[in-house]
Amino acid sequence: MKKYSTYIIAFLWMALFPGCSDFLEKEYDLTTSEESIFINATLTRDFLTHLYTFLPDGVGIYANNQFTGASRDCMTDNSVSYWDLHYYGKISIDSYTALDHPLNYFWGDYYRAIRRANKFLANISDQVISNATVSGDENKLYERYRAEAIFLRALYHFELVAYFGDVPLLYDREAGAGVNPVTEQDFGIILDMENPETLNLYRDNAAEVLEWVAQQCDYVKDVLPFRYSSEGNWGRVNGASAYALKSRALLYRASALNNPANDRTHWANAAQAAQDFITKNNSSGRAFELYKNTSSSSATGTDHYGECFYATPYNNNEIILSRSIWHTNAVETNLIPPGFSGGAGRTNPTQNFVDAFEMANGKFIDESGSGYDPQKPYDNRDPRLKATVFAHGDVWGRADYNEQRTIDVSDGGPDYRGDMGGTFTGYYLKKYVNPGYVIYENTTHDHAWVIYRYAEILLNYAEALNEANNGPTQAAYDAINEVRTRAGMPAVSGLNYESFKKRIRNERRIELSFEDHRYFDLRRWKMYEEQTVSSELTKPRYEQIYNLYSITVTSNGLFNGTAVTDRYKDSNVPSPVFNAPKNYYFPIPDADIKKSSTLVQNEGW
Repeated sequence: MKKYSTYIIAFLWMALFPGCSDFLEKEYDLTTSEESIFINATLTRDFLTHLYTFLPDGVGIYANNQFTGASRDCMTDNSVSYWDLHYYGKISIDSYTALDHPLNYFWGDYYRAIRRANKFLANISDQVISNATVSGDENKLYERYRAEAIFLRALYHFELVAYFGDVPLLYDREAGAGVNPVTEQDFGIILDMENPETLNLYRDNAAEVLEWVAQQCDYVKDVLPFRYSSEGNWGRVNGASAYALKSRALLYRASALNNPANDRTHWANAAQAAQDFITKNNSSGRAFELYKNTSSSSATGTDHYGECFYATPYNNNEIILSRSIWHTNAVETNLIPPGFSGGAGRTNPTQNFVDAFEMANGKFIDESGSGYDPQKPYDNRDPRLKATVFAHGDVWGRADYNEQRTIDVSDGGPDYRGDMGGTFTGYYLKKYVNPGYVIYENTTHDHAWVIYRYAEILLNYAEALNEANNGPTQAAYDAINEVRTRAGMPAVSGLNYESFKKRIRNERRIELSFEDHRYFDLRRWKMYEEQTVSSELTKPRYEQIYNLYSITVTSNGLFNGTAVTDRYKDSNVPSPVFNAPKNYYFPIPDADIKKSSTLVQNEGW
């Protein structure tokens, strides 16, 4: 095929937070000419490595405690931010425009990454990067490098669809749909802001882009090693990542937002993608599995689940792909209650979210026979609650440094509210906080943002099977129950389509909380259109998404489980606003819309 380059618009500006240290975070001189880069094996690898700096990241955001130093679940019913300068609350109440929306920089970031991926695919040479058959991870390295770039390009297109809906597909259409981009040249579309004649891009349908993403995964999923044998390749995309992205892309494709007719064929395709991962994983020899603390025979569901997110994040059999290793304490200082020195506690889980955790016997708190006691609300609950949320009466801190004490969120208590941090809901986020953190020494710990992990695959599988078959199959039960068993929860069984759908949605909310799933799940399920602020008031709190609840604690000072509690709506926490179809997506940056006569803005913006 004749080599050529097509130059299209540059949608760009970049906002990267400093401080990230990672095997893959190698920089190179971006002013170096392409001729110099791609005739050198080291520079070629560095160019590819730089593509990883655009991966989704929910840890780096804590470096900017002024505007983004809280979980992005603060844009959902799972939590709110105590700090009113954080962007999330205003996004939740729809107070931004296309001119000032603070997070639509993802548009420019991801297209910048796609541009570089296409440039890499257009220029990598098999005369420089060997394609020899050798043992180990370096087998057919030229094809592996191409496969990495193809995967990253597909992932960045997926992220664009998730945030913006219909988006221009930037790949080599002239090559033909049947061209394998791993073995044949695929030059893609290279962005160039100097050519005004090429600014007029049309947006491809979101559902079609998701199917294209899945196709790209098919090209690379068995070219890349399913799992690398060398720890030196930790953080590089593997075949398992491609299987996982395909699973998520087809799940989104099958969901109501992209499948309004509810064509069950799409759900069957999503189920097959998850099953393909499970089948390949089981035969891989080094299978991914749910993380379990094997250091103690007395480990509980709290240990198994909670440790997954702070213990050896780069040497974890559950994590398929993660973004970076951050050596930081910004996670701890932004999340721990303000009564601990340096703590800001600006992510406040809602009472809605806390109520979503079942009782230890597997019943929802409002079910008959659950055993729920509103005066002892945290007793006998799903162990993941203790691993995810700081609540009144919990004990935390290093005892060997005399920092351990009981958390007190009663009105006037040390963990209630202060000038720089506090809680509107009575709770703080515990997930990701390393219990080894020493406040006095301000110690740093390794944190890695999870992009794909095995639990998600199991939950994808269970959801898709239920939808495809209009009811749960045994495989669907097996998948959800594997996740529940790890957490220390009883298995579910004997459910019809609707009751299983309720269970799997709640399971995703609990298991995948604060991992940037809830925002997209609510939208792909079109939950906001099923109820309103007033209509949902008859539902239990955990089913309400507009009315966000808090807890007031009046303590007797003994912390013996007899605190008086009251659930209510805090006036400081406004109800989320959802205008359909506007709030299904972020706006495309206004400046880029003005550059093009065909790049139409999302409806409502």
